[in-house]
Amino acid sequence: MYQLKFIKPSEYSLNCTTDLQVSNGSWYSGNVAHLLQKSVLYVEPVDPALWIGGLRKCENSILPCLWNHLLILGLLVFDVTIHRHQLYHRLHNDLKTPSKGAIFQNVTWQHLDHGVLPCLKYFCNYFFYKFGLEMSFVVAVNVIGQRMDFYAILHSFALIVVLGRRRRKAIGEMWPKYCCFTASLMVFQYLLCIGLPPALCTDYPWRKSTPAFTSNLIKWLYLPDFAMQPNPTFLLYDFLLLMAASLQWQVFEDENKASVRLLAGENVEISRSLNPRSLNQYTSVGNFLHCRSYLDMAKVFVFSYFFWLVLCLVFITGTTRINIFCLGYLVACFYFMLFGDTVLLQPVRYILKLWDCLIAYTSVVICLKNLISLGSCAYLDSLLKNGCWLIQAFSMFCTIKGYDVLASRRGWYCVGCDLFCCSVGSKENIPQLLLSVCCI
Repeated sequence: MYQLKFIKPSEYSLNCTTDLQVSNGSWYSGNVAHLLQKSVLYVEPVDPALWIGGLRKCENSILPCLWNHLLILGLLVFDVTIHRHQLYHRLHNDLKTPSKGAIFQNVTWQHLDHGVLPCLKYFCNYFFYKFGLEMSFVVAVNVIGQRMDFYAILHSFALIVVLGRRRRKAIGEMWPKYCCFTASLMVFQYLLCIGLPPALCTDYPWRKSTPAFTSNLIKWLYLPDFAMQPNPTFLLYDFLLLMAASLQWQVFEDENKASVRLLAGENVEISRSLNPRSLNQYTSVGNFLHCRSYLDMAKVFVFSYFFWLVLCLVFITGTTRINIFCLGYLVACFYFMLFGDTVLLQPVRYILKLWDCLIAYTSVVICLKNLISLGSCAYLDSLLKNGCWLIQAFSMFCTIKGYDVLASRRGWYCVGCDLFCCSVGSKENIPQLLLSVCCI
């Protein structure tokens, strides 16, 4: 109906520029020019229909406007068709409904050591059952790295709280609260993306304050705004995290079912008081160090050389950039390399304590880098003028697109990634922490 020709948006669109001119005296004077260029309220007349479902005039071609809706409809039809065909096939041939989530039938944890192919089939069925918690943590860290804003700090705090439980059983008891936190945060951010109707011709308080918030600060705080609108793509990252967390919640519930444990095995942690030298008496799996099959060779690589692969990643993390945070990774890497494989022969409690310290340090670094992103993305001007040494010490730079930081770097001469950064024609900002001389 909205595409009918007698509906003309130009007839009922609102002009909010007059309201800006009337209230200009009480506003921060340096903010008006920016709003006139980028704010949805003042660039052109406001169409109220855009806020109500994104209604747009498609002129003579309506297909591009309906493409996304038709794509969703096609996927739903495809899913229903496949489901109906499978149901008809099972009823026609008197077949039982396969177990939910299993790709290969009649493959259990008892087939795990029967060869490479049975092992691959088992992990195709139950990979998330075994490593879903670790995958959820990886997705959470990816969300934090993709956002680097205020809500990323909240995600990092939640991650630290969950990791602080350490034991899998304690994490499982807290996991429903973590899922509810993620879902609530996502819904709240969705409401922020919707914002107020532009047809009200009323700007947000942070644009009217004296001094007004900058667009970079508004973007970092993920506040609704007509000039710097929140990025809705971040909601996709939060959705992926919520999906992984919800699946892991189901895994925690399945672990308590005997029928699932008979097929997928148990996820019970080993005792922390055991000695690795005597662990072979608690397992029925043969010694794979003799490499009797390709599966044994894969086990040797994972259990013997994966330790060194992790140390390589820690070393690369510590040497990619020169800052205070990377120093901790180098210390941890050299500490583990000092003892080598003998670390794995220590009591389980001692080994887990070392890795817990490394994980805790990494979590704290992730949280601190999110806090530092406030300065590197929102207050880079002030830091370049008064805190050049701080930028070098913490390797501060804005990694997220959409921030207006290019204008802040005009008139500044930077040599290398993190070594030199000083004002052209100025000798005031000499970094005292890392360098003794700052070249102009």
